[in-house]
Amino acid sequence: MIKSYKDIEVHKLSYEFAMEIFQLTRFFPREEMYSLTSQIVRSSRSISANIAEGWAKREYENVFKQHLITSIGSCAETDNWLKFAFDCKYITEKEFNEKREKIEIIGKMLNKLHQNWKKF
Repeated sequence: MIKSYKDIEVHKLSYEFAMEIFQLTRFFPREEMYSLTSQIVRSSRSISANIAEGWAKREYENVFKQHLITSIGSCAETDNWLKFAFDCKYITEKEFNEKREKIEIIGKMLNKLHQNWKKF
């Protein structure tokens, strides 16, 4: 039973993913601090943050579902920033593939949650 947004599996995974992205960006060049680094950290954090905010408003099912849609959008944005990081040679192919696989799983879970959500 879900008693808190912290009990939602995709929230747990997306939070862990955001922390992985944060750690990964510690090695990006300093000149990227206010551009790529800031953008990818922000978008990755937005995934779990929108799940939490939506949960707080779950009494209004459409509002909660809109927050899930925003989380899905943040997944796509993060994936795009990962591609930039890889193409700029800030991350290895292995790191890129690992992170991309995780963001795809999170996106699929969010889509499934959005489609199957029932009011609690």
